[in-house]
Parts: sequence; C-alpha cells; structure tokens
Amino acid sequence: MSTAILTGQPVPGSSIEGDLRSLGFDVRIASDAAEAETQLAQVPGDQRVAVVDARFVGHLHALRLGLTDPRFPLSAVTGAVTAQPAGRQALTRAMARENSAGGGTALAVDSLADRIVTALDADGTAVHRPELGRLVAAVPADAQAGNEARQAVAAVDDEAIRLKSAVKARDGFFTTYFISPYSRYIARWCARLGLTPNQVTTASLLTALIAAGCAATGTRGGFVAAGVLLIASFVLDCVDGQIARYSLQYSTLGAWLDATFDRAKEYAYYAGLALGAARGGDDVWALALGAMVLQTCRHVVDFSFNEANHDATANTSPTAALSDKLDSVGWTVWIRRMIVLPIGERWAMIAVLTAVTTPRITFYALLIGCAFAATYTTAGRVLRSLTRKAQRTDRAARALADLADNGPLAALVARATRVRLGAPLLVALAGTAVLAVALFSGVTWAPVAGAVVYTVTAGQALYRPLKGSLDWLVPPLFRAAEYGTVLILAAQADVQGALPAAFGLVAAVAYHHYDTVYRIRGDAGSPPAWLVRVIGGHEGRTLLVAVLAAVLTASQFTVALTVLAVAVALVVLVESIRFWVAAHQGGAPAVHDEGEPA
Repeated sequence: MSTAILTGQPVPGSSIEGDLRSLGFDVRIASDAAEAETQLAQVPGDQRVAVVDARFVGHLHALRLGLTDPRFPLSAVTGAVTAQPAGRQALTRAMARENSAGGGTALAVDSLADRIVTALDADGTAVHRPELGRLVAAVPADAQAGNEARQAVAAVDDEAIRLKSAVKARDGFFTTYFISPYSRYIARWCARLGLTPNQVTTASLLTALIAAGCAATGTRGGFVAAGVLLIASFVLDCVDGQIARYSLQYSTLGAWLDATFDRAKEYAYYAGLALGAARGGDDVWALALGAMVLQTCRHVVDFSFNEANHDATANTSPTAALSDKLDSVGWTVWIRRMIVLPIGERWAMIAVLTAVTTPRITFYALLIGCAFAATYTTAGRVLRSLTRKAQRTDRAARALADLADNGPLAALVARATRVRLGAPLLVALAGTAVLAVALFSGVTWAPVAGAVVYTVTAGQALYRPLKGSLDWLVPPLFRAAEYGTVLILAAQADVQGALPAAFGLVAAVAYHHYDTVYRIRGDAGSPPAWLVRVIGGHEGRTLLVAVLAAVLTASQFTVALTVLAVAVALVVLVESIRFWVAAHQGGAPAVHDEGEPA
C-alpha cells in the first residue's frame, strides 16, 4: 500500500483526493508542515509515500508519472513529491530541515512539496522529474491562476497522451507503421483487464514456441501458420512493453523476461525451421546455427560498444556528428534503421519467407541481411571509436572484462606468464586467427593446439584494463571464436545429430552471455565467479570441445556435445532464475531498457 499526505487546506471541488486514491494511495490529511512531518513518521518504512499540495491542479496522468513510476527512488512534479523506501531517508531529512527553517507554520503560500524538492536538490540528491509535455501540473497561487490551470487541463486529453506515450519513442519502420498503430489499443485493453506485462511476455513466448512447432511439421500449411503466429508473437512482444509504459508497471524481473524471451523465441523458431526442413529431406542445421551465431555476435557488438562508451568523457566524434546530421534528414532515418535489420523487420522477413518459400531460402536471406547489418553497424562503431578521443572509466573496463567471460584457464595463464604479448585486441585477434587456421587445417589434433594458443591469448588479452579505443571488440571476438569452433567441429563430424547438438550447446552458452549483459545493464554486477568456473569460461569450453572432437568418434562426439549442452543449460538457467527472482522479491530497482530495436 502507498500513502499520500495531502498538505494544506482542502480546496472546494478539487478532485485531488479521489485522483490519489485512483492511483492506489491511502490519503492522509495534514493541515500544516508540522503535522505532515508527523504523518510521514507514521508511514511504515517499506512503503512508498508522497507529499502532495492540496491545491494541486493537473492531469491525472501527470500525477501518475510523478508519483507511481517504480524506477526512481525519488520523483516529483510541481506540487507533489514521492519517495520509495530507498529514498525515504532523504525525503524525511529534507522535510525536517524545511520545517525547522519555516517553524512548521501553516502552508499559506509556499508548497511544502516544492520546498522539499528544493531541499533535496540542495543536498545533491537525485530527483526524477518526468517529461510532461502538454500535461499540466501546477499549484495555483490565486483564483485566477487556478481557473487558467483548470482550463489548460480541460484543453488537453491526457488519455490520448498516455496512449501515445505507451509506444516506444524510437523504433523500427515496420514496428512504427505496421504494429504500433493498433498494438497500443491492445495494450490499453490488456491493462484495463488487469493483465501484467509479464503475463503478456509469457503469452508471446508461448505463441512463438507454437509457431516453431508449426514450422517443424515441414508442411506448407505448417509454414504458413508459423509465419502468421510469429507475427502474432511479435505483436504481443510490442504490447508487453506498451503495457509497462502505459501503466508504469516496470520491474527488474520484467525487463529480464522481455529480453531473454526475445532471444529464446527467435532461436527456437530457427530450430523449428531446421526440423521442418529435415522432414522434407533438407539439412539446414548448419545454416540455423550460423544464423544464431551471427545474430548473437551482432548483439554482443552492440552491448560491448554501448558499455565501453556508457560513461566515457569527451564522448563525441566527427562520425557521430555526421550520424546526428543525417538523423535530421527525415528519409535517411528510416533507411538507416531498416538496413540494420532490427527485430521488427527481421521477424517480418522471416515470417513472410517461411510462408512462401523454403527454410533454406529463409536462412540464406537471414544470413545475408544480418551479415550486411553487422558489417554496417560494426564499421560505423569502429570509425566512431577511432575518431573519438574518449577517456573510458574503470566501470566500462570491468563491464568489458565481464562480457569477455574469461574462465579459470585464462586466469591461470594470466598469473603464470611473465611476458606480456601486446595490446589486448591484437593479442585476441592473433589467438583467434591461429584457432581459425587450425580448425580448417584438416589435421586431427590441430584444433586442440589452436585452442591451447587461444587459451593463452585469452589470458593475455585481459592482463590490463580494456580501455583502448577498440578494446570493446574483444568480447564479440571471443564469442565468434567459441561459437564458430562448435559450429565448425560439429559440421566436420558429418554425422546425424551433431549440428543439432551443437545448436543446443551454443544456445545454452549464448543464454549465459545474454544473462551477463542484462545483469550489467541492471547494475546487478556480473554472474558469480563460481558459475564462470563451473562452466569453464569461453576458452575452457573451446578447448574442451576441441579435445572431445579429437579423441572421440563422430557419434560419441555428438553425445558429448548433447551432454555438455544439457549440463551448461541446467547450471546457467537455475542460477539465472534464482538470481532474477531473488532480485525481484528483494525490491531491486525496477528497470526498463528501451535500448536498440534489435
């Protein structure tokens, strides 16, 4: 339960008390500042509390934005301030100071809520102030000002603004013009039914899994149904975020579910297409695994670049300035958003091609499109990094090290070797190149030797903080090396079941890497050290797969990959679910990552 302390003398005809109750607040009345301070002390410390001026005039949605957003410990609009448990101490201290300065007198002119916010600012305490746009939030000083404020309220439909703001501010062309015009109304309908974003996220996952099952039938009818259901899943995927924005139902658990389910849906659909193709006599598992590897590496490039520049100083470059200039030309914005093949365009392409062509053609188109998008975005980010004279922070270096996912073997190498081979990126490139040559050499034990060299370079690459201009490329390079090793060795086994087993292993490891990203984005730190040790780190898994391929027969290698995939999946899933559920139940700060529409 939340509590709102309404301060000052009630205004005849005011709807503020009813508005606060409609937002879920238990309303208490305080005639002056001293009584408000007493009321505040009586509210349990684990509850949200708000201080609101009784003279407040404004839109209900302005109050909702200012008082109910779970992402911020302290938030305010004119005439109202709120604190979650994490911000209660700061609010109590600011109110006490204001009462001491003002003697606890009646609130004749000044708004106590606004004075508290001023005191919080003076303390250097962060107070979120939502962007209201045309919404009104005011504390009129006299009758004329009150009439003008009420006229301003009547002139603006806050429900229309609320519905419009439910749509992501920056999205892809397909989502903006083919989904959002109607999905926002589905979101409002769901919110009014009491459905939560997490429930809709789950429905989207189930719909995508059914789509994958339809694709796995290998029939034309199944492929058509799969395409339709994939689009339906994407609509629901948009709706869950729109519900969160419409009703401010943000949560740490919800952000994690939304992000991880997107990947699970897409990669499960790849598997469904591969199974359907196999029923028709066409083996496209290598293409399915290649598409998953390429798409995952694209995301790691995005994550690494963003984390490297998250709080960098002098964070500008001529390339970024040119990009901003192009964004000012309307038609270029949509072209640039479409050519990176964001999730809307990508899923629409997959759905249409599934319905009218074959899985092989679908994967060819997906690989070509994603390869072009990856080249375009990576080249642009490399240019930005080379032309930007940024000073990267220790936090950014730690995030990149966590994303690198070095395990115990690389750590041992780093401690044992006295000679430092060179810059992190160059060392990582050299090790990856040696591994690639070994994989394609055709010699049985060459991949093992290549993996040993790769392990040594992995330990060397992180011997110093990743603060170089291009060091953000180290994590995606490691991802490509590990996933590529599994793909190549499984393909070289040339036995039925090897590539599906490799698909499962890469999916399990990729989940671990995505989970690491979402922990970092949510300021939850990296996965526990024991987890990284147990699953071996990227270099340990790469070496293990190379050894298994060398010492086992093709059929035995397939079984080993399957066992390894199940073991990794169980460990990372159990730990991930435990962590995120505990974070949600423990009251971790709610998050909502708009991110890139990828």
